[in-house]
Amino acid sequence: MPEAVLEVTGLCRTFGTVRAVDDVSFTLPAGGSLGIVGESGSGKTTTARIIVGLEQADEGRVTVRGRARASRVRGRAERLARAREVQMVFQDPYLSLDPRTSVEAVLRETLRLHFPGTDHEARIRELLDQVGLGTRAADALPRQLSGGQRQRVAIARALAVQPAVLVLDEAVAALDVSVQAQVLNLLADIREQTGVGYLFITHDLGVVRCVTDEVVVMRHGRIVESGPTTRVLDSPEHAYTRLLLESVPRPGWDPDRIAAARRRL
Repeated sequence: MPEAVLEVTGLCRTFGTVRAVDDVSFTLPAGGSLGIVGESGSGKTTTARIIVGLEQADEGRVTVRGRARASRVRGRAERLARAREVQMVFQDPYLSLDPRTSVEAVLRETLRLHFPGTDHEARIRELLDQVGLGTRAADALPRQLSGGQRQRVAIARALAVQPAVLVLDEAVAALDVSVQAQVLNLLADIREQTGVGYLFITHDLGVVRCVTDEVVVMRHGRIVESGPTTRVLDSPEHAYTRLLLESVPRPGWDPDRIAAARRRL
């Protein structure tokens, strides 16, 4: 088995009386792709934010490449080193990019921050080629790009620091279906080329089937089922997983029956 690049053990996070994340544990192997699925409020995004460092867990541990990620870091060098381990790509690339900053400047700023004192021209070209933009997009502002192109810029910025883990939080949900397919194919190519580990946070079971090796199903902050993606989606063992699959619109789909089944859970 490949060595684990990310280990999550016993994560818990409470907001007031709500247990948003409740004893969540899973492992992502080096170069692997793991999906976390569930409805809104299931705890999947809070789990991702804890892993990245945007939220602090009440209990539990996150380990990257065998090193525990401290809940608090001191000093600029430690913060930057921590950021390089895990990067995140958000759902809306327009909000995550500075509208006044060109594509080249976005990448240059990231590289200068993490790798000062070196010439970044070649690396910028490499990143643009890697995400399928090329140097023709270097001078463009975010408003001059399509949604898919903006998301490619966000992916390039995340890859610039060579992270061990890339967390993709609904990263294709805002894109047209045809553009989704292009970005997912791009991500598959990047994983093959770089060996980066992917953590997909999504409600879209089609995305999960397409790009993940393993899947974790969350409900009310807890993991209710996990395992190889094909097994979980083709032969689900938990009633909630079956409900998620049955909720996908298809010929003969009965929303009233789905709603009744949801109330019984």
